[in-house]
Amino acid sequence: MVRTFYLLIFLLTIHSGYGQCGVEQKVFRAGEKLTYKAYFNWNFIWLEAANVEFTVKQPANKRVYNLTSTGISLPKYDWLYKVRDTFRSQIDMETMLPYYYHRNTREGSYRVNNKYRFNYKDSLVYTNTNNSEFGSAIDTIAFPNCTFDVLSAIYYTRSLNFENKEPGQKIPITFFIGNELLDLYIRYLGKETITTRTGDIYRCVKFNIMLVEGTIFEGGEDMTVWATDDQNHMPVLVEAKIVLGKVKAYLTGYQNVKYPLNAWQGKED
Repeated sequence: MVRTFYLLIFLLTIHSGYGQCGVEQKVFRAGEKLTYKAYFNWNFIWLEAANVEFTVKQPANKRVYNLTSTGISLPKYDWLYKVRDTFRSQIDMETMLPYYYHRNTREGSYRVNNKYRFNYKDSLVYTNTNNSEFGSAIDTIAFPNCTFDVLSAIYYTRSLNFENKEPGQKIPITFFIGNELLDLYIRYLGKETITTRTGDIYRCVKFNIMLVEGTIFEGGEDMTVWATDDQNHMPVLVEAKIVLGKVKAYLTGYQNVKYPLNAWQGKED
């Protein structure tokens, strides 16, 4: 469930980087915290399944951001499918490119412990991955400019300017999953005003995402993302079709955002 949510969010990543990659300014800052509630569709019922959190910190006297995200299943479902996910990424404050990435996942019997170290001098990433389904591997992989890990991709994407995109336009994306470097795309769909499960109303930019066919997804453009149509570009709602049904994740809270939230239009009557 939470593994699905992270795929929903990070697939927003657009293949660009700082300067030559298209970002002029960051839309987040140290101290920002975003929280989400993930839901799973079972027949006609939407089940509240997990809490997800994203935080940004800046270590003293260092020119980096430490990004962290955690996903934890609700206690009442731990007996059925226990989830404890942690994602960490250390990125350069100016370029937003990652230096180090660590994913530690426990979802039921499924386990992942992946570590990446990025060498920009030689354009190589050193990976150390351990997966309960595929085993362990150590590898060295060449990567092109403007390539991100899962977590740094989220924050990098939020800092892009979407105003020059036309509805229907495809935008290429590049990211790492496990020991693979993948090139996919998103399709910009325009703007839409939505209401969340808590009754909050937001003006949003909207995308479809091309998914990788596998054990969770069937492949194709079956994921939709709504992000605030303001300078913060916070993901508000993410929805995807999966093999067993659908999953949704809603923004439930935010703290210390960099800009006033101009996309919020109040509560539903």
